[in-house]
Amino acid sequence: MSAYFGEDIKKLGFGLMRLPKRGLGCDIEQFKKMTDMFLEAGFTYFDTAYVYLGSEAAAKKALVDRHPRDSYTLCSKLNAFMAPTEKAAKEQFYTSLKRTGAEYFDFYLLHAIMETNYSRYDKFGIWDFVAEQKKKGLVKHYGFSFHAGPELLDTLLTQHPEIDFIQLQLNYADWENRFITSRQNYEVARKHKKPIVVMEPVKGGTLANPPKEVKKLFEGYAPEASYASWAIRFAASLEGIITVLSGMSNIAQMQDNISYMKDFKPLNDDEQKLIRQAQVILGKSAAIPCTACHYCTAGCPKKISIPEIFSAMNKRISNGRLEDASADYLEAVKNGSRACDCVQCRQCEKACPQHIRIADTLKSCSEIFDK
Repeated sequence: MSAYFGEDIKKLGFGLMRLPKRGLGCDIEQFKKMTDMFLEAGFTYFDTAYVYLGSEAAAKKALVDRHPRDSYTLCSKLNAFMAPTEKAAKEQFYTSLKRTGAEYFDFYLLHAIMETNYSRYDKFGIWDFVAEQKKKGLVKHYGFSFHAGPELLDTLLTQHPEIDFIQLQLNYADWENRFITSRQNYEVARKHKKPIVVMEPVKGGTLANPPKEVKKLFEGYAPEASYASWAIRFAASLEGIITVLSGMSNIAQMQDNISYMKDFKPLNDDEQKLIRQAQVILGKSAAIPCTACHYCTAGCPKKISIPEIFSAMNKRISNGRLEDASADYLEAVKNGSRACDCVQCRQCEKACPQHIRIADTLKSCSEIFDK
C-alpha cells in the first residue's frame, strides 16, 4: 500500500490501453467483470488516455457508470504531440471528461514526453492549462509520463517543481538499457522527491514470456509463480512507487495479478539475485524491444502494422519458431502494407518511446519475410 496525497493506493494499477477485445472493439462484459474483481480485491487505480482508442468510453461503461465516484481513482492524459493546434490540445481534456463521465480526474498526465515533443507542451501552454484545471478541482494531482533520458527529465523536474508525480517506464529488462535508461530516470525522480507510477513493468507483455533461460531461472525458485509476477513485483518493490500499471487483457491475467498483489510482498534478497541473473541473460538478447504501444502507426503513410511485424520477427529471433513467425507476418500484413513498403520517412521513430530504429528494423524484417 502506498500513502501519497492522503490516499491509500495499492501497488497494482489497471492499465486500460490493452483492454479485452471482441471483434474490433472492447469486450465490455468481460471488462466489467475485470473491473469488479479489481475493486473487490481492494485495488482502485485505473489508467486511461485520450489517445487510447475506445478506452475512455469503455471506462465510463464498466467503471464510472457502475461504481461510486469515491471508490476508485482515475487517471487520463493529454497528448499535445497528436494535436494540430493549441485549441485542439486543450480540448482533449474536456473530451476526456465527457467520454469518461468522471466529473474530475484524480490523476492527470501530460502524455509521453520525449525529446521530439516536449517543446510542444510549452508552446501550447499545457503546463499552465493543467495547473488551472487543478485549481478548479477538475484535476486532483498532475504530472507527466516520460520516454526520454535523465538529462531532460532533470531539466523538466527542475523547471516544474509544482508537479505532483511522474510516470516512468521501469522494468528489470530495461533497468540498464542505454536507450530506455530506466534506472537513471528512476534515480532522477527520487532526487526530486517525486512519487512514481510505473508503466510497462512487463515491457508490453515481453516479460510474461521471457527467453527459456530466464524461465528456467524463475521456475527453479518458484515453479507456481507466473513470469509476469516477477516483473510486476520487481517494479512494486522499488521505493517511492505509487502503483504499478498492468495492461490486463483478460480475466485470467486479472486473477493472476490479484493473486500475488493483493497481499503484496517485496522481492527478498534471493529473488533480487535471480532478477539480476535474468538481467544478464536479457542483455544478450537480440529481440526487438517493441512494447506494441502503436504510437508509431498513427502517422505511417503506408499503414504498416509495425508492432505486429516486429512481434513476428521476435518469434524468429528469440525462439527460432520459423513457421510460426512466417504465419504471424502474413497475418500482420494481410490487410495492409508489407515491411518492404516502408518509405523511410522515419516519422514513426519520432513517436517511438523505445527509441527503436524502426525504418532500419523493418528493412531487416523485409529481408527475412518478403523473400
